[in-house]
Amino acid sequence: AVANFTDQDAVGRLAQGTRRSRAFLASEAVEAYVDRELEIIDGIQRGLADVAAGRTVPHDEAMAELQAAIDATRGGKA
Repeated sequence: AVANFTDQDAVGRLAQGTRRSRAFLASEAVEAYVDRELEIIDGIQRGLADVAAGRTVPHDEAMAELQAAIDATRGGKA
């Protein structure tokens, strides 16, 4: 999504309050966005590699294990 600052003053206030330029703030925002998106892509690729290598657990088995852990913390009460 493209940022649509209807209140340009907000960026100006942030720049003034942090004593940073608007360009610096924009660069920081883009860098944070790129880092976050790359982490997402890396996670997806790791997941696909796990599937290809057969390192998966069936849904029913995973849910049973989670329910057992919940039950154990509740003293066996459901």
